[in-house]
Amino acid sequence: MTRSIAGALTSHRTKWVALVFWVAVVAVAGPLAGKLTGAEKNDAISWLPGSAESTKALNEQAAFQPTDTILTVLVYERPSGITPQDTAKARADAQQFANIDGVVDQIKGPFPSQDGQALEMTIPLNLGPNGWQKAADVVQEMRDTASAGDPGLAVHVTGQGGIAADSAKAFEGIDSTLLFSTIGVVVVILLLTYRSPTLWLLPVISAGVALTTAQAVIYLLAAHAGLTVNAQSAGILTVLVFGAGTDYALLLVARYREELRRHHDRHEAMAVALHRAGPAILASAATVIAGMLCLMFAETNSTQGLGPVLAIGVAVGLLAMLTLLPALLVICGRWVFWPARPHEGSKEPTATGFWARVGGLIGRRPRAVWVVTSLILAVAAIGITDLHATGLTNEESFRGTADSVVGEDVLAKHFPAGAGNPVVIMSNAAQAEAVAAAAANTDGISAVDPPAVRSGIAYIAATLSSAPDSTAAYNTIDAVRDSVHAVPGADALVGGSTAVNLDVQRAAAHDRDLIIPIVLLVVLLILALLLRAIVAPLLLVATVVLSFGASLGISAIIFDKVFGFGGADTSLPLFVFVFLVALGIDYNIFLMTRVREEALKHGTRRAALIGLAATGGVITSAGLVLAGTFSVLGTLPLVAFAEIGFAVALGVLLDTMVVRSVLVTALNLDIGRFVWWPSKLGHKSDIDPGEFAADREALVR
Repeated sequence: MTRSIAGALTSHRTKWVALVFWVAVVAVAGPLAGKLTGAEKNDAISWLPGSAESTKALNEQAAFQPTDTILTVLVYERPSGITPQDTAKARADAQQFANIDGVVDQIKGPFPSQDGQALEMTIPLNLGPNGWQKAADVVQEMRDTASAGDPGLAVHVTGQGGIAADSAKAFEGIDSTLLFSTIGVVVVILLLTYRSPTLWLLPVISAGVALTTAQAVIYLLAAHAGLTVNAQSAGILTVLVFGAGTDYALLLVARYREELRRHHDRHEAMAVALHRAGPAILASAATVIAGMLCLMFAETNSTQGLGPVLAIGVAVGLLAMLTLLPALLVICGRWVFWPARPHEGSKEPTATGFWARVGGLIGRRPRAVWVVTSLILAVAAIGITDLHATGLTNEESFRGTADSVVGEDVLAKHFPAGAGNPVVIMSNAAQAEAVAAAAANTDGISAVDPPAVRSGIAYIAATLSSAPDSTAAYNTIDAVRDSVHAVPGADALVGGSTAVNLDVQRAAAHDRDLIIPIVLLVVLLILALLLRAIVAPLLLVATVVLSFGASLGISAIIFDKVFGFGGADTSLPLFVFVFLVALGIDYNIFLMTRVREEALKHGTRRAALIGLAATGGVITSAGLVLAGTFSVLGTLPLVAFAEIGFAVALGVLLDTMVVRSVLVTALNLDIGRFVWWPSKLGHKSDIDPGEFAADREALVR
C-alpha cells in the first residue's frame, strides 16, 4: 500500500467517511444476512459431484418421485416376539403417518421379520429443498406416535429420514453456537493480548461488521447467481471471518502501536502503519482468497461452493480491517490502549522481550536448530499412516449415540442389512426386466423389487445384504454397476444412498489429488511476487507442508487413541491442507515481509532476529486467535467438524510456535542473504549471527 493511499485512508476527514460508510453498509446488510440460512441448499444434489452416476440417477428419479424425497424407516422391536396387538398398533400408526404433511407416496409395511421379533415400515418424505431442517420435527412426531403405548415395544427411526433428523438436530442452533463461541474465544485472547479493557472491542466490532456484510453478499449471490451455500460452508464462514479478520487486526494494531511511539500525530502513525503492514496483510489475504478459490476445481458440489463463500468472507474481512478498523482506532485515539498507552518516544518493549531472547538462542547454532526441528516434524508426520480418511459411517459420524444409529443396528439384526436404504437402478423401460435380472444375480444383493415403469423409464429398487455404509456395500455397488451396464441398450444408472456415499468418497479423493498441487503452485507464485525471490518462497512452502504433515499425523493418532473416532471424513485431508497452507503461510508472510524490510538496512541475518522480535508476539497472538476460533468447531456433535477444527487448530499452533518462530528463523540465519536469490537483496553482505545474538537493543529499530 503506497504512503499516499495510506494517508488518504486515515486523514482527519476520511476516518468519518469510512465510519459512516460501514454504518450504512451494516444497515443494508443486516436484514439480508439474516436470510442466508433460508438460502442454504442441503439436499443431496447440492453435495454430490455433478458428473457422478448417482447424481444422474437421482435426476432420473424425478419421474417417479421428487429428487428431495427421503425414505424414513421405522423399526418396532420386541425381543420376546411381536404380538398381534403390536402389528395392529403399527398399522394404526401407518394410517396416522399418512396424514403427516410431507408424506408423498404409499407407506410400505409394517413387514414382520423372519425371527418374529421386529416390524419394519418405510415412509417416503418430501419436505422441500431444505427438508432436512424440518426432518427433526416430523421424525419426532412419528417417534412420539409410535412410542405411545406398551413400553415393551421399542421404536427407532432410521433410514435417510432418521439420519437427516439426527443431522438437523446436531446442526440446530449452529449459527448462534458458532458465532457466540467464536466471539467468546476472540474476546478472551484479545484481553490477554492487549491487557486493555477497551481495545479488544474495535477488532471484534470490525470482524462482526465484516461477517454481516459477507453473509449479505453471499445471500444475494446464492439467491440470484446460483452460488451453492450449505450448513457446512455457512458454519466455517463464521469461524474464518473472525479468525482471519482478527489476525489482520492484530498485525495492524501492533504496527500502529509501534508507530505511535515514533509519531506525535496519531493520523500520521496510522498512515505509516498501513503503509508498512498493508502489503503483508494484502498478500496474506490474497493467499487465503486464492487458496479458497482453488476449491472451485473440485468435482464435489459442496466443496466447489465452499471456495467462493470463504473467499468472499476473507475479502470483506480484509476490506473492513483496512478501512473500518483504522478509522475506529484513529477516532478513539491513544486512550483506547489504556492502561498501557504508547507515548511518543517511549521504549519499544519487543526489543528485549521473549522473542528477542528466543532469537538470540537460535542465533547461536541455527543449523542444528532447523535440522532437529525438521526431523521432529517429519517423525510426527509419520502418524498420517494411521489416518483412515475413507469416510465415516452413520455410526461414526455422530459424537454420542443417535437414534438413527440404534435403528440401523436393530434393522440389521432382524432384517437384511440394507433394508430401508435401497439401491436405486434407473434404466430404459424396454430392458427393465433384463436389468432387474442382472441386479438380482449380483453377489451382495438379497432382493430386487419388480420394475416400475413411467414415461419410458424404469425404476428398480434392490436390497443390499450388507450394511449400506460398509465396504462390502460399496463393493456391491461397483458389482451392480458392472452387471447392469452390460445389459445392451439399457442405459442403466445405479444410485441410492450407498452409491451417493461411494461417489462422494471417490470425488473427494480426486479433489484432493487435483487441488493440493494447484494450491501449492498458487501460494508459491504469490510468495515469489511478494518477496521478489525464489529460494525464500520454496523454503516457506516446504515448511508449511511439513507443518501440515505433522499436524495431520499427530491428529490421526489423537483421533484414534484419545478420542476413539472410527475414521475420518474423506474431505478432511483436503480441507486441513487448504486451511493450513493458505492460513499458515500468513504468518510466514507477516514475518518475512518484516525481515525483508529490515534486511535492506541491516542484512538478512540481523533482520531475521529483528523480524522475529518485532512480530513474534503479534503472530503468536494471531495464531492463538485462529486456533481458538477453529477449535470452536469441536463444540458441534459431529465428528467431521470436530476433526477439521482440531487438526487446523493444532496445525496453526505448530506453525506459529514452532515452524515460523523456530524453523524459519533458523533457516534465515543459516542461509543468510542467499534466501533472497536471485534478487539484488541476495547480494547484501551479512555478519555472523553469533556477533549480535546478545545484542537485544539492536533487534528492533
